Amino acid sequence: MKRSMMLFSLFVLMSLMVFAAGPKTYQVTGPILDIKGDVITVQKGTEKWELAVDKSTKTTGDLKVGSKVTIEYQMKATTITVKPTAPKPAAAPKATN
Repeated sequence: MKRSMMLFSLFVLMSLMVFAAGPKTYQVTGPILDIKGDVITVQKGTEKWELAVDKSTKTTGDLKVGSKVTIEYQMKATTITVKPTAPKPAAAPKATN
């Protein structure tokens, strides 16, 4: 009985951790092409990625052009605009004979 209660408690705890985790974290790795103010440009393959940084961004090492970096980031909405749904067209009256 104790074992089943412990397993159940562990399951509940793990479930709560999954829901409290927040948005998914992604990463990009490549050389720094440019640093301008609060934007770092990184080359990933043939693509150039521009990532914003702020005072809460944790940095280890010296950021300089040419350094290879791995940047972890999360996608975050800054604006959401909800557009009204278009009204459905009225059904044509059925012809009665």
